[in-house]
Amino acid sequence: MISDPSAGTAQPLEQSMRARTHSVLAASVVLALSVGPLAAPAFAAPPASVAAHATDRPRDGLDRDALRAAIDAVPDQHATAALVRVGGTDGDWRGNAGVRDLTSGRPAHPNARFRAGSVTKVVTAATVLRLAAQDRIDLDAPVQGYLPDLFTPDFEKPISVRQLLNHTSGIQPGDGLGDDFAEVYAHRFDTLPPQRVAASAIAKGPEFEPGKQQRYLNINYTILGLLIEKVTGRSYAAEATRLVLRPAGMRHTYFPGTDPRVHGPHNRGYQTVEQPDGTVRLVDVTEWNHADRWAAGDMISTLADLERLLTELFEGRVVPQPELEEMFTTPAGVPGATHSAGLQRKEVGGEVFWGKSGSRYGYSALIVGTRDLSRTLVYSVNATDAKSSDPNPVIDAITVAALK
Repeated sequence: MISDPSAGTAQPLEQSMRARTHSVLAASVVLALSVGPLAAPAFAAPPASVAAHATDRPRDGLDRDALRAAIDAVPDQHATAALVRVGGTDGDWRGNAGVRDLTSGRPAHPNARFRAGSVTKVVTAATVLRLAAQDRIDLDAPVQGYLPDLFTPDFEKPISVRQLLNHTSGIQPGDGLGDDFAEVYAHRFDTLPPQRVAASAIAKGPEFEPGKQQRYLNINYTILGLLIEKVTGRSYAAEATRLVLRPAGMRHTYFPGTDPRVHGPHNRGYQTVEQPDGTVRLVDVTEWNHADRWAAGDMISTLADLERLLTELFEGRVVPQPELEEMFTTPAGVPGATHSAGLQRKEVGGEVFWGKSGSRYGYSALIVGTRDLSRTLVYSVNATDAKSSDPNPVIDAITVAALK
C-alpha cells in the first residue's frame, strides 16, 4: 500500500479561488480519447452548438460579462464542460458551456449529476453536528472512546471529535491504491474499504499532538464516517441522507458506494495524460469506484442540490444553533488555520466567504458564500486535470468573476 494521493491538498478552496492568467497551449497539440482512435484538434473557440448559455437578471456589482467570458471558451484544454450558478439575496446568474462527451460533441447537460469530491465533507460534518445536537455525539469527547478497536496505544493523547472535524487530529493519511494517475487508474474498479484505509492510517501512529497543527486530510472524515455508523447502528449513507440530504431538499444526490457509474444525466469526465511524443491524450475517467473516499469524498450531486445545501445550511435549517457555529469557527491557537467543521474560510476583497471545494479525476466542484448569503457561487467544472495542485484557468476565471 502507498500513500493517499489526495492527502497533500492542504488548501483546496484557496487554490480554487486564486487568479491566474489563461495561457493557451500550442495549436499543434492533439487531444485523443483513450478508448479509441478518435482524435480531435486542440480546442479553440467552441462551435455554436456548444457555446456557453447563460440566464441572469440585473444585480449591482455582479460582472455578468466576466462570468460569460469565464466559460465562453469551454471546451478547451482545461475543461470539457462547466456549469455555474451565482446567487444571493439581490440577484443571480446561471451559465453552462461545453460538451456532454467528446465522442458525440453534444452540448453539456445543464442539470447533470457529477462527482462532488470533498464537498462531501460538508454533508459529513453536518451529519455529525446533527447527532451532536441530539446528544448522541459529544464534540469534546475523545474519538478513541467511541472507536476503541480502531486506535492503537500509540495514540496516548485524546483526539476529540471536534479535532477530526477541523483537521487538527494529528492522524496521518491512510493508504490508497496508487501514488500517480497511471497506478490509480489501473485500480479504478477495485474496492478499498474505508475501514482498511482508517486502519492503515492508525498503524502509522500520530504525526503531531492533537490541536497543535491543522493538516487537511481525508482520513479525518473517513473516521467520522465510522463514528456515525458506530453511534447510530446505520450506514453512513443512510444517516447522511436522513439528517442532511432530505432536510436540505437534495433529491438528486446520492452516495455510490462501490458502484463506479454516475447514474442519471451526466457530463463525462476526462484526464489529460502526456504522451512520450509530447501530445496529450484525454482518458475517460467517468466510471470509477471511489469507495475509499466514502464520507470524505464520494458523493454524487447536482448544481441545484449543492446550492440548496449551501443556502439551507447557512440559514440554519439543517444544523441547529449552537452546533452550526462550529461550521463558522476555525480552531483557536492553531497557526494558519482556515478549516472549520466541514468548511474553509477565505477572504476576498475584504469579504469573508465560507465554502468547500472538491475534486475527483474529471470533476471539480465548489460551494461558497458569504454567511449572510448575499453572494453565493456553486460550480461543477469537468476539469481535465482536476487533481492537480496547479490553478485551473477556467475555475480561476469563474471564481474571480463571481466573487470580486
